[in-house]
Amino acid sequence: MSEDHIIVTRDGAVLEIRFNRPDKKNAITNAMYGIIADAVASTQTDDDIRVILFTSNGDFFSAGNDIKDFAAQSTGAFDGPRHVGRFLEEVINAEKPIVASVQGHAVGVGTTMLFQCDLVYVADHARLTVPFIDLGVVPENASSLTMVDRLGHTRAFALFGLGEPLMGKDAAAWGLANAALPAAEVEPRARAAAQTLAAKPPQSMRHTKKLMRDREALLARMREEGEIFAKRLQSPEAMQAFSAFLQRKA
Repeated sequence: MSEDHIIVTRDGAVLEIRFNRPDKKNAITNAMYGIIADAVASTQTDDDIRVILFTSNGDFFSAGNDIKDFAAQSTGAFDGPRHVGRFLEEVINAEKPIVASVQGHAVGVGTTMLFQCDLVYVADHARLTVPFIDLGVVPENASSLTMVDRLGHTRAFALFGLGEPLMGKDAAAWGLANAALPAAEVEPRARAAAQTLAAKPPQSMRHTKKLMRDREALLARMREEGEIFAKRLQSPEAMQAFSAFLQRKA
């Protein structure tokens, strides 16, 4: 079933990765992370792929990590390898440009992954939120670094600490997104941008992206966050937050 929730296709030299779990607001399960990580990793050795495009179906870009997975991890009921770390590392290590088409709301990693993308197009009505503190955990995906660098400390702290949403139109004004558009125009604009990038000299593109990003710093911060995050999953605060969330959903 997870294969149905992530659709990986090719459009010429562009690899498209589509969230397709609209009934669950495109919340990402462990299995879905694994499929995405494999897809992004495959682009490293495939010279025919020059650009990665993330997009989605439904009203949400992604509601972030599936809370049921978090709850299972917090109680020790989760079994098997966790793929989220591999997903985060593959996106940070990606040598080819990543474009995001954010036609709807984004939560948690659905928001933080946008700071790892090279071009972002967002619906002007979209609400981008990062409720890590409310869930008793901490930021992930090196977002404690990237969000401060991009938005400034006070704006980033308002998103983390107060839980304020970042609206799509503000995401463009503040430098996260290239453009805020009506929802129906987001994917066509993002796909056109991806195709434009794919037509450029590929090695020059890869070298330029590498020069613009300090991958080692991003990976180091991502791993530091991950260690704290894993410990926080076992905390009473997190357990209480996950339990309350699942009770509300029920």
